[in-house]
Amino acid sequence: MKRIQLIFLLTITFAISCKQKDKNPLEIKTKQPIAVKQPERLEKHDDVRIDNYFWLNDKEDKKVLDYLTSENDYNDVMTAHTKDFQSNLFEEMKGRIKEDDASVPYKLNGYWYITRYETGKDYPIYSRKKESLDAPEEILFDCNKEAEGHSYFKMVGLNVSPDNTLIAFGIDTISRRKYTIRIKNLVTGQVYPEVIETTTGGSTWASDSKTLFYTKKDDETLRSDRVYRHFLGADVSEDVEIFNETDDTFNTFVYKTKSKKYIVIGSASTLTSEYRILKADNPTGEFKIFQPRVRGLEYGIAHYQDSFYVLTNIDNAKNFKLMKVGEENTSKENWKDLIPHRPDVLLEDVDIFKDYLVVSERSNGLNKINIKKWDGSSDYYLPFDNETYTAYVSTNLDFDTKILRYSYNSLTTPNSVIDFDMETKEKEVKKEQEVLGGKFDKNNYTSERVWATAEDGTKVPVSLVYRKGIKKNGKNPLLQYAYGSYGSTIDPYFSTVRLSLLDRGFIYAIAHVRGGEYLGRSWYEDGKLFKKKNTFTDFIDCSKFLINEGYTSSDHLYAMGGSAGGLLMGAVVNISPKLYNGVVAAVPFVDVVTTMLDDSIPLTTGEYDEWGNPNEKEYYEYMKSYSPYDNVIAQDYPNMLVTTGLHDSQVQYWEPAKWVAKLRELKTDDNILLLHTNMEAGHGGASGRFEALKEVAEEYAFLLDLEGIKN
Repeated sequence: MKRIQLIFLLTITFAISCKQKDKNPLEIKTKQPIAVKQPERLEKHDDVRIDNYFWLNDKEDKKVLDYLTSENDYNDVMTAHTKDFQSNLFEEMKGRIKEDDASVPYKLNGYWYITRYETGKDYPIYSRKKESLDAPEEILFDCNKEAEGHSYFKMVGLNVSPDNTLIAFGIDTISRRKYTIRIKNLVTGQVYPEVIETTTGGSTWASDSKTLFYTKKDDETLRSDRVYRHFLGADVSEDVEIFNETDDTFNTFVYKTKSKKYIVIGSASTLTSEYRILKADNPTGEFKIFQPRVRGLEYGIAHYQDSFYVLTNIDNAKNFKLMKVGEENTSKENWKDLIPHRPDVLLEDVDIFKDYLVVSERSNGLNKINIKKWDGSSDYYLPFDNETYTAYVSTNLDFDTKILRYSYNSLTTPNSVIDFDMETKEKEVKKEQEVLGGKFDKNNYTSERVWATAEDGTKVPVSLVYRKGIKKNGKNPLLQYAYGSYGSTIDPYFSTVRLSLLDRGFIYAIAHVRGGEYLGRSWYEDGKLFKKKNTFTDFIDCSKFLINEGYTSSDHLYAMGGSAGGLLMGAVVNISPKLYNGVVAAVPFVDVVTTMLDDSIPLTTGEYDEWGNPNEKEYYEYMKSYSPYDNVIAQDYPNMLVTTGLHDSQVQYWEPAKWVAKLRELKTDDNILLLHTNMEAGHGGASGRFEALKEVAEEYAFLLDLEGIKN
């Protein structure tokens, strides 16, 4: 790569002017970092794109790191006047959190397992108690100690052996999602010498408590592509590869059924799935294909007694149905309907108990939990009484129980963990989320669901929460959030952090745009591939609706999204830049064409079914027509804060870096444009629970400052 010349921050001057308060809430002016243009010719399908900032994709080059640092320095200068406010917001948000909190214990194989936090500490402590909650606590891991010496730390995949003596776990200290698996003896406390690198972090034990199955990642693309078998005490180099997923559009994984009878290897792409099964007491045996992959056939399996229960979209069951098949002949020809397909109900998941089948559904966007007794004597739904709630089945590891554990919260109601007796229909609230600080009263807030009309006539739901007493006079600051990809649904949920906006007069809106599954599978399909632009226009039409209804105005409207939601942000500011006063784009996926043409980048090949394969001309042209980076033009853009992580494995840091550089070059306004790169983190941001709050405080201070709210 050619050597690159950069123009950095040469002069910093401070010009404070109270008269500019209404025009520009930031009272500091300074020279912006300028990235040198070094044209790179990118040609595909006889179409030429000139990428002036392609060179930014080499994070090993010191000049790239210098440029990112210069952007961080610029961000620090431009937000210096909000630093105290950020600190106050951080302390305020932290002050609502019960620092010495603990999870509701759950029982597994004779032990109660608990995750707890201690005051002032960032990371969890994992522990257990034998048989009784009054028994002595056994510390599995104190992650505060484990994290010492690391700027980033994450532990995943805690997996206790069937004999309760060993635990496998995964560690990432880079934020690249390349986990190293280790094994600890819970009797002696010894961590065994085995070091299994570049894995997903997850694993599963065979019945013998000596054989461990795990999934490796490709070192470059980070695609999980191989499943291995490890024998306790053996050298890792001797581990046997038992499955290799050679189709680079698929990822593979391994787990054990809830019944403990089978080890399962799963392999899935966006539209297709396939499973292999092996009895857990025969770990050296051969896995049997459950049902060979058929493009477009999605299915998932659960085991109970002598049968498998199959959640599938077979026979054009777009919203999925539940089928049943015997253990021996599991191919789709033998599947029998148990819960038929319903065009107006999305079947999301099932949980199997000895006497009950629990079905998680979504109807008209709302979560439903259906409880059925196997003998047919009982069939009912749990009652929920509003349109802005989230309810979901929680940790239920025991077959032989009548107790269902589920969680409930809403935009105005903190989360509760509830144990429900499926026979007597009595419920016990095991824990209610505490909101400390003495100021929160849920009766001070209200929520509602409204329906905006999209440009094609489709009704798009929007969930809103705000303090009671607001007037629809167009003067309320409103933050509109959405994601809108992969069929991922953003349900209305309670947030203690969000109170810092609501209590300062903000309305918070979740736009349930197409591309998610809020209104079923068709809602997802209408926001992907050649219909991806529906996601963007839905968001814009929701914004216009909220303005027309008097909730806010363009002068007070803000937008936020991250990752694929950051792509959404990039698209809407290209299409309707004057609709928003400010935008926060977190780890945004904005250079769609270049990324999807590079199959060495993590996630690319596995996402062809979501975005299309630009190696095919029609997908290339459609993708190019909305890709935020390719469509930046000379026009006014709103105030913008863009964030990324240097080690991000999902959206590479250079996408937002290039995007900001191009925006700086072409935009015709004097609005604020900031890029903040976390030089020590990846896609998920900072790892500690409190460090992550500092990032939220930064985003909120940016928005509040634009509104002229200083404290």
